[in-house]
This record gives sequence, structure tokens and C-alpha cells, in this order.
Amino acid sequence: MVFAAAFGLLFGVRSIQQTRRTGDVGWRFPSPGADRTQWIARLFMGFGGLTGGIAAPAAALMGMPSVTFMDHTWLRITGLVLAAVAAAAAFAAQQSMGASWRIGVDDTEHTALVTTGQFAYVRNPIFTAMFALMTNLALATPNIVAYIGLASVIAGIELQVRKVEEPHLLNTHPDTYRDYAQQAGRFLPGIGRLSR
Repeated sequence: MVFAAAFGLLFGVRSIQQTRRTGDVGWRFPSPGADRTQWIARLFMGFGGLTGGIAAPAAALMGMPSVTFMDHTWLRITGLVLAAVAAAAAFAAQQSMGASWRIGVDDTEHTALVTTGQFAYVRNPIFTAMFALMTNLALATPNIVAYIGLASVIAGIELQVRKVEEPHLLNTHPDTYRDYAQQAGRFLPGIGRLSR
């Protein structure tokens, strides 16, 4: 339920808002001949999301055992609550991007660089919240399928940010983005800042 609500909020509601605001849904797909990195990152994230958010709870319902040392009711409840908080945080960060919000990268596009709100401290607060969302879903359904999903999401986000989005932003806003990235952390404040 939490995953379905988060998915609907972060991808459905936000896309509808973007369309109403700009006339454009905000989804960007790489061309077939483009570098495959963005496709690979999306595959990892999509596989991880479906695995951790749908397959893991389904496996638990069918009797898959939990990882013993993580199998505590208080951890499951905490995971569900914090997953809902993380989804809300991701949506708030999406809202902060305004018209610059996109899913994916189009190298021909030059959207405004957002450096205020959560972005003043962390360059990727949406992905930070998605890390938290999937981590807490793994607490709520602590089986091996959930951990495979979490690992896949982490790999996909790291690949998307480091190999797709940061090079795009350095190319689109070279001096501005480098100055900004020297101050704001990649996923957490102060951590992952670009060197001078």
C-alpha cells in the first residue's frame, strides 16, 4: 500500500501537475542511439522499485521467511511510517523544482538550476528520499527479495546521478553548477561535494 501510494504520488500526481503547469509531462527518454547508461540506470531503478515494493510483500504473503535478525514488529511498523515520511519528502522536493522537474535527461534541454530549499544543502534530495523510501520498505518487509530490490535501486540511483545527471548539469551550467556542487552534498549535507 505505501509503495503504491508513493508511486502514484511521485510519478502520477507530479506528472499531472507538471503537465498542467507547463503543458509537458516532464518525462525524458534517451534516443535509441544515445549512451545506454541512462537506460541501464532506469532498468536498475525500475527493477528495484518493483522488486522491493511489490515482489517482496507478495513473497512474504506467500510464506517467504524474513531475515531473522530483522524480523521484529517494531521495525516493520517503523519502516512503514518512515517510508510514508520519505515519500512525502520526495514529493516536497519535486515541488521545489517547479518547472525544472524532469524524469530523465535530455541533453538538448537547458532548464533552470534549482539551488534553494532542500537543494541548498543536498543536490539530489528527491533521490535521497527515494533511498530512504526503499530502505524503510525493506525494514517493513525484511526478506531477501526486498534487499535485492534495495540494492538495485541504490545502484540505479548512483549510476543516474554520477554518470548521467552530474555530467549533464556540468555541461549545461558549467560554472554555476560547479560552484553550487562545491557547497551542497550529493545525497547528504557536506558529503559528496565536488572538489575545486
